[in-house]
Amino acid sequence: MPIAHEADPTMTPTMSRRRLFERVLAALGAPAALALQGCVQKGQPHAADPEPLAPSDAPAPSTRVVGNRLSLAQWSLHRMHKSGQLDPMTFPAFARETFGFSGVEYVNQFYVSMPRDGQWVKELRTRAEDAGVASLLIMVDSEGALGDPDAVARVAAVEGHRRWLDAAAGLGCHSIRVNAQSVGTPDEQRRLCADGTARLCEYAAASGLAVIIENHGGISCDGAWVASIVRSVGLPNCGTLPDFGNFRCADGSMQDRYLGVEAMMPYARAVSAKSHDFGEDGQETATSFERMLRLVAAARYEGWIGVEYEGKVLSEVDGVRATSALLERYGCRL
Repeated sequence: MPIAHEADPTMTPTMSRRRLFERVLAALGAPAALALQGCVQKGQPHAADPEPLAPSDAPAPSTRVVGNRLSLAQWSLHRMHKSGQLDPMTFPAFARETFGFSGVEYVNQFYVSMPRDGQWVKELRTRAEDAGVASLLIMVDSEGALGDPDAVARVAAVEGHRRWLDAAAGLGCHSIRVNAQSVGTPDEQRRLCADGTARLCEYAAASGLAVIIENHGGISCDGAWVASIVRSVGLPNCGTLPDFGNFRCADGSMQDRYLGVEAMMPYARAVSAKSHDFGEDGQETATSFERMLRLVAAARYEGWIGVEYEGKVLSEVDGVRATSALLERYGCRL
């Protein structure tokens, strides 16, 4: 069903889905709009993404599943950041020098204390470029619920997220990652999250950015439900970020992670290869990476795959290396 923004004197006037779609396309411009539409509908790579692995460089057919480049999710090093062991401003260089990554995914909470004038964004971009690292996206948390049932609070959440869209534009990213937070029945939450996300997509379009939703807490443990928000928004710069591991619901139950990722992959602009623990054979103990990567390949997704280690047994550095090694086993490359 088409969505319509609820009337709000502080935001965009009530408009039809078609009108909003047209406004977003106009803001993006024809080339960017077509690229974003293709990314949603066909799983094609973002314009800044690398070319697929050349046949001459491909691993043996018996092991290769995908040929995607690997990026490093900053959350993999959250303990090092929080302890002061690693300065967030040196993250791109650390990712390159320590592991060999050429793409990174930022987490907003490590920069929330930075000045709002944006000078830190310019410095971080310079540091990333000097290190030969592409800035891909910012994962945004703690800026309010985009599906808040209170219209004023929902507007405030959209406004809070705008700061990170501006930062993402300054860094040269393609997206920000958001959460689908709301309350009510699944249908009510879908409607509310679609409303807040659509508002944010309209603002993002002016900078050629996308807004992507991760399965990340609450009802979003249901990947099919997350995908339904993207369809409800119906805008070319709205997509998903499937995470291999975030399928535990608020009541403690687990959704089927493979069905969830499969449902989200047609709209994916990024993928998070979440890991926690590894067996002696190097395999992740809770998730079959081979099975997940086959879902990625089936969706014809050719963008980056983010390494996101969240375990406690290995050090963060060793956990990142173990995750990267497992992904490389199936054809991913740094």
